[in-house]
Amino acid sequence: MPRPRDRVLQNLEAIYREAYDRAKTAGDQARMADLDAAYQREQLLLEVLLDIRDALTTGAAPRGEGRGDQAAGSDPIAALETIHRITKLR
Repeated sequence: MPRPRDRVLQNLEAIYREAYDRAKTAGDQARMADLDAAYQREQLLLEVLLDIRDALTTGAAPRGEGRGDQAAGSDPIAALETIHRITKLR
């Protein structure tokens, strides 16, 4: 069973918060700014990955479109189609 979204995001925050607090204690403003930007970037990437995970595990691929009643999580072709739809540039 996958870890809950909140727990994953809290772990990310805890890791960056610890490093940020060390930089703050050391008075390293440049490191604090780098960590802040890195945290925002990593949080965005992680949320996208979690969205993809959720889409694949909840069967977000449309049912009944030539794939029967199988959900995306149990049908590799439907999973690939879901990833393609999510990543498709418009």
